[in-house]
Amino acid sequence: MDPISSESSEAETLSPDDLNALRRAKHELESPALAMKLAGIVGSPIEKLLAKIPAAANEKVNDATQAALRKCLQIALRTLGRAVPLAANDKPSNLLHKFAVATTGAAGGAFGMLALPVELPVTTTLMFRSICDIARSEGEDLASIDTQLQCLTVLGMGSTSKADDDADYGYFIMRGALAQAVSKASSEIASKGFTSHGSAALLRLLNTIASRFSVQVSEQVAAKSIPAIGAVLGAMVNTVFMDHFQHIAHGHFTVRRLERRYGLDAVQAAYQAIDALPGV
Repeated sequence: MDPISSESSEAETLSPDDLNALRRAKHELESPALAMKLAGIVGSPIEKLLAKIPAAANEKVNDATQAALRKCLQIALRTLGRAVPLAANDKPSNLLHKFAVATTGAAGGAFGMLALPVELPVTTTLMFRSICDIARSEGEDLASIDTQLQCLTVLGMGSTSKADDDADYGYFIMRGALAQAVSKASSEIASKGFTSHGSAALLRLLNTIASRFSVQVSEQVAAKSIPAIGAVLGAMVNTVFMDHFQHIAHGHFTVRRLERRYGLDAVQAAYQAIDALPGV
């Protein structure tokens, strides 16, 4: 049996509805990169704008990113152990969260780089809450350590592209790169309790996520670096920023939901084969 036939056979173990859900998830996980989305808003390649940002600004981005992720981690640790009720067919409040970050983006557009240390932690916290909301809607238990850390890692996932090497497995490679760090941090919190938030494993995970997330933040900052960008365009940039990570979260937690039902191997094989299968 050739590889495609084998993968198609694995994909057929998913129900038609679940296969369609996986197809949507793959589309979301492989949607255009944030830089491309922002370029469409500001009308200029983000790479050129990034080249104009001074080195001092990059340091501000890194500091603000670290502060933003530490704030999200504090929220995650406070949530652990608390049951969060989930109503049937409960939907995440995507529009509400987008409206909230549009407001912070308007402020950022008005005050520029000066607003970054204040705006980014607020915007990132709102994104983290939205990611948690999406995870909950896909059946995740927000009272668990693993779920909270998985929500945090979404900020470090960025996106994959068909132009990348190993594009079919890009998402799974990215997950694998973060999985060991998540596992170690989760184990330390489970064994040592909430006071382990300063543990070496958790700090390594935070640094790994920060190094990836700061790239996306730099692209967002570059889009806002246009002179006289104004509050309206600042709000639009933040909305695209939020929408980007909401798509990744929807894709990631849909895949995890299907893995709980069918197993990792079957879902990964179906994910790879999905473009070769007819729509359902």
